Amino acid sequence: MPEVVTLGETMVLLNPINTGPLKYVSHFVKQIGGAESNFAIGVSRLGHSAGWISRVGQDEFGKYIVSFIRGEGVDTSQVKLDKEAPTGVYFKERYENGESKVYYYRKGSAASRMTPQDLNQDYIASAKFLHVSGITPALSESCHQTVLEAIKIAKSKGVKISLDPNIRLKLWSEQRAREVIMEMLSQSDIVLPGQEEGRLLVGTDDPVKIANKMLRAGAKIVVIKLGEKGAYYATEDKAEFVPGYSVSKVVDPIGAGDGFAAGFISGLLKGWDITESVRLANAVGSRVTQVIGDVEGLPTMEDIEVFLGRKKGVER
Repeated sequence: MPEVVTLGETMVLLNPINTGPLKYVSHFVKQIGGAESNFAIGVSRLGHSAGWISRVGQDEFGKYIVSFIRGEGVDTSQVKLDKEAPTGVYFKERYENGESKVYYYRKGSAASRMTPQDLNQDYIASAKFLHVSGITPALSESCHQTVLEAIKIAKSKGVKISLDPNIRLKLWSEQRAREVIMEMLSQSDIVLPGQEEGRLLVGTDDPVKIANKMLRAGAKIVVIKLGEKGAYYATEDKAEFVPGYSVSKVVDPIGAGDGFAAGFISGLLKGWDITESVRLANAVGSRVTQVIGDVEGLPTMEDIEVFLGRKKGVER
């Protein structure tokens, strides 16, 4: 059974070859993207076992997604094929300065039809971590209930719960996002918000205040992503700012937060302390921004050693 289990929607990503408005783009590369599967692939590449729970359409895109994720070493035994609903699709719009926008075509998708009956209690109970995001409950009420049931199972079995808020205001209102995600946060052991997400959830963009408010709301560990500046974490006993790693050019920032989450959980799985785990998370997130695509830049531990200058890469 996997050490880490996650659940959520993965879509086919159509990534433009050229930068600029989609109106003027005619050629795309087919890739995949989904916060939870990005995370699972990141955990797998860093040397741990991960499992992904979802639904995809029984169509060519669904088959492609499952094949790709399974090929990355992630267990897909809990993915169901839906004959009555399609696999979701989304498009990226990229600019030379690293800015990206996304356009979703996911309403009524197979993943939005997930229900609590899709969950295998023993599968979740056997994991060390359950990782959830704020995207899945935004897809539908049945998805919301599925996430709550997964959290309930994990808590009853002593499985640690990791939450990445991943707020997507294209999917629901700010008020509804705040209500649901704060409910999830109160049940979570680890919370991994971005600075802007902190402002939306608790009304401040000050990392210290965000962390304190989230700890009071029920979290045990709060790690706030601060982009190239690094991250700030806090527990009941300790708080620290951990510097990030600069990169010469950000090519595609989407997926960096998922890589950060994978790096942090990987560090904990390795038995590292929180500071070292955040350092790994910072390095993974930085590495992801240098490659086009949500998962293509997720590094192995060897890649990280080279990136940090601890090991010399062999190029020829």
